[in-house]
Amino acid sequence: MTDSPEANPQGSDIRDQLWARIAALDVRAPYTPASDLMRGIESIRRLAHAHDLAPAVTVTHFIDRALMRGAATGPFHGWLAILTDAVASERQDLETTQHFAEACSVRLAR
Repeated sequence: MTDSPEANPQGSDIRDQLWARIAALDVRAPYTPASDLMRGIESIRRLAHAHDLAPAVTVTHFIDRALMRGAATGPFHGWLAILTDAVASERQDLETTQHFAEACSVRLAR
């Protein structure tokens, strides 16, 4: 999917759904166990994958790893900010996906 959200109404609707799910997770995160956050991330991953939003799918995998390591509970908002950017990205190619993966790798290594 390489069209911009404005050029593809369905893509815009999907992005709106994803952003709503991300925002809901962000609000609940301070009071939610990691296992519940992981279920929310999985839901986002499935929707993003179904609509070929590769950068968002990649970021969700890194968020899962961070949650499993216990590294994402405090700075979870930062992870969701990266995910929001990945959903917003107009480019859905391999190069863009790799850039998001690199950013997540750096964050995970901290």
